[in-house]
Amino acid sequence: MKKKIEDINKELDSFAPSNPDEVEQFRINMLGKKGQITLLLSDFRDVPSEEKKEIGQLINLLKNKAIDLIESSKISFKNSSSKGETIDLSLQQEIIEMGSRHPISLIKNELFTIFQKLGFSLSEGPEIEDDWHVFSALNFPKEHPARDMQDTFFIEKSPDILLRTHTSSVQVRTMESQKLPIRVICPGRVFRNEAISARAHCIFHQVEGLYIDKGVSFADLKQTLLFFSRELFGHDTNIRLRPSFFPFTEPSAEMDVSCKLCGGKGCSVCKHTGWLEILGCGMVDPTVLELNNIDSKQYSGYAFGMGLERIAMLKYGVKDLRLYFENDIRFLNIFKNYL
Repeated sequence: MKKKIEDINKELDSFAPSNPDEVEQFRINMLGKKGQITLLLSDFRDVPSEEKKEIGQLINLLKNKAIDLIESSKISFKNSSSKGETIDLSLQQEIIEMGSRHPISLIKNELFTIFQKLGFSLSEGPEIEDDWHVFSALNFPKEHPARDMQDTFFIEKSPDILLRTHTSSVQVRTMESQKLPIRVICPGRVFRNEAISARAHCIFHQVEGLYIDKGVSFADLKQTLLFFSRELFGHDTNIRLRPSFFPFTEPSAEMDVSCKLCGGKGCSVCKHTGWLEILGCGMVDPTVLELNNIDSKQYSGYAFGMGLERIAMLKYGVKDLRLYFENDIRFLNIFKNYL
């Protein structure tokens, strides 16, 4: 056994590889399944008991020597290879293109800046809500179609847990938690079970506003919306209010702005009317105030809500709101120059 160890040790001392392949072959010859050192370990069981300690130490030293020799040879060839590499300083630097904010984020930030001038603060809430905050506290009757599964996404067919259909649920949470007066805007993503088209989607974004104080009137609402429209679309923008109905406001109205895409002449986006509906609004129904523990005899308020995709369509001239959800880099690059 000692003679075999001496012979392998001499072979290690004389090892001088000329390339990485020789190093790998040497490793297999020494440490592979049928390698010389591996076979020594297999034969170690036949060594007499009185010699096992000495022979075992010699084999371990031999194995460690082989491992160190192989590793040092690998490193040597690796370093010599890297030294041969050169850097071409004349190569053009790779240009990393800057991205941009999504148009929905741009519009949301712009709206917040406008309403901040009027004293509105920002309020947000959960996307998964309960029936009370989405429907009941907003005076939706039990038979209202919005409560049906064909209009609303319920969680595991639960009648009480759902994906919010509007950010009015945040208004309810604000009325529950904040002291009067209240003046907030509530942006967020909402969900409705609708067919996807150029003008509608099952996922979209809203911004809703709520103002409650003593002596708030419909005239306050009209002036707020006029100021908002002209700040966003330009001072030549006109608005009109049409009577409507919502369970949580009375009286209620829908607001149109003069179409900026066609200059009021009529196009496919405004359905050739020259007007584009952008939001619903109205005075907060006294029933809603009472449901949220606010004295309707002392306080009044107004509320409004708008879809950000519709606003962005008008602001940026986008004619298909599906583009907002497709992550097409060609579309998103259009907004690089917007802050």
